Amino acid sequence: MAVKVYGADWCHMTTDTLNCLKRLGVEYEYVDIERDKQAAAWVRAQNDGKEKKPTLDIDGTVLTEPDDEELTEFLRKCNLL
Repeated sequence: MAVKVYGADWCHMTTDTLNCLKRLGVEYEYVDIERDKQAAAWVRAQNDGKEKKPTLDIDGTVLTEPDDEELTEFLRKCNLL
């Protein structure tokens, strides 16, 4: 899977990102960091100790809390759209 989204079910920014990916037709894997402590630790390691949601891993590049425009632009750049 090229796109992995780390977030929490209750987080509106996570939900917005997942909805954007669905609208764009991009396949992704979602990891709920509330249920996966190793994933939560990875998110903190990527964000200077902060548990920022969502944090995405797109083919090895980390995006933290991207808005729809930033995410769409990055996906185009990676030829995922």
